[in-house]
Amino acid sequence: MTIHSIQKGEIQMSPSTYSRLVRFLQEDLAISAASIAVALRHSKQDPGPLPMILWQYGLITIDQLDQIYDWLETA
Repeated sequence: MTIHSIQKGEIQMSPSTYSRLVRFLQEDLAISAASIAVALRHSKQDPGPLPMILWQYGLITIDQLDQIYDWLETA
């Protein structure tokens, strides 16, 4: 993963890594574009890592959250 900076505990990803993450969410975990859009809207009001926001709002399971963080470690 390409890290640009760490602010307030959040890892900033390069645009290409972010695009690959969204593709992983949609293609491998079958997370809908609508769910991702909801999480992105909430992240503007309450900043935080996208995977955590998806989980906090019940848009993914804890197992999916683990899969996302495993994917991020290898990306």
